[in-house]
Amino acid sequence: MCCRDMEVDRQPEEACTFDEDSLELGDVKDMRLEAEAVVNDVLFAVSEMHVSQNLGSASDVAYINVETREGNRYCLELTEAGLRVVGYVFDQVDEDLSTQYHETVYSLLDTLSPGYREAFGNALLQRLEMLKQNGQ
Repeated sequence: MCCRDMEVDRQPEEACTFDEDSLELGDVKDMRLEAEAVVNDVLFAVSEMHVSQNLGSASDVAYINVETREGNRYCLELTEAGLRVVGYVFDQVDEDLSTQYHETVYSLLDTLSPGYREAFGNALLQRLEMLKQNGQ
């Protein structure tokens, strides 16, 4: 496993951007660092994505703003339970919104954005083509 327990979809050969020890505070993950890693993983497949500077992050929760390729904006909450949509505007948490948790950012974006699915699929095909060329 790489350095993020929640993102089991990663390939073992992919390098981690953070040292595993830097993500752990005792037995509790620092969600701010986890959120930065999430953003770095999928930034190529969305229009905009960043960790919220206006909503308070802590060791147990962080907020991520994302704009899909379709132009839809979401505020995401990241906790040990996973990721979920908490608002439809950057830096906004709608307390009345009750949305499903997703174990990975890939799963969440797959449900929100056909453009994400297409970009992810294209990136995968390019990677496979590169591996094929290097193998010949």
